[in-house]
Amino acid sequence: MKRAAISITTAALAVTLAGCAGKSKHVATTQPVPPVATASAAPMPAGARPGMKIPTRLSDGSYLTPNRNLSAAASVWHLRAALNVAALACRGPAQAGIVSRYNNLLTQQKSSFAGAQTALAAEYRAAGGNWETREDDAMTRLYNYFSQDFAREAFCARAAQVLEHNEGMAPAAFTAGAGEQLAALDRPFVEFFRAYDAWRSGEAARPVIAVASRTATIAPVPVPVAPRRAEPPHLKVNMLALQDRIVTGG
Repeated sequence: MKRAAISITTAALAVTLAGCAGKSKHVATTQPVPPVATASAAPMPAGARPGMKIPTRLSDGSYLTPNRNLSAAASVWHLRAALNVAALACRGPAQAGIVSRYNNLLTQQKSSFAGAQTALAAEYRAAGGNWETREDDAMTRLYNYFSQDFAREAFCARAAQVLEHNEGMAPAAFTAGAGEQLAALDRPFVEFFRAYDAWRSGEAARPVIAVASRTATIAPVPVPVAPRRAEPPHLKVNMLALQDRIVTGG
């Protein structure tokens, strides 16, 4: 009885194999899915630090700096403030040229600056209240804005170009072009804010990589971070007490 059972089982197996012999074999394979990143990490710009405060980014992509939506008088006076900071803060081979051209500009555009200061004071006065304190506070913020060191190198290079461009310019032409020249001096700061926002957005996004049928969340590629620095000191500026001419030390 055992032999018969074995024979039947062997025969059944032979029939099954014969039935499958004419059919093609299909082997399921799994192709690897290439990684897909939903976001990339931009590097943190030089001079930045995690958690630093920058101006608000507006819907048009610009930033709410102190140099937006200014009157003609304010543009001239803000331009003077920016160049004053450059003459005081810029160092290196360009320092002497910046100081010399700034002092010359004060002489050449004396009437332009005096008219701008008078007109700007009238704008603050027209708003009522303690307008002198508001003006001093606004100028303090403006000087501290241009004194920020993260854009110092680019700002100083741009200031040297602006001073050279305006050398010997007629007062009417200088006043008319003040807004454009101010925007050029503001640009190094805006470019930094844009780069910092790109880094901050990439840091928050945390790319997702898909592998086969599974997904895993990974952190962005690590970016070297400069040691955390204290916030730069804020200076109280009284515009009326500013020295008109800048003198370089020996």
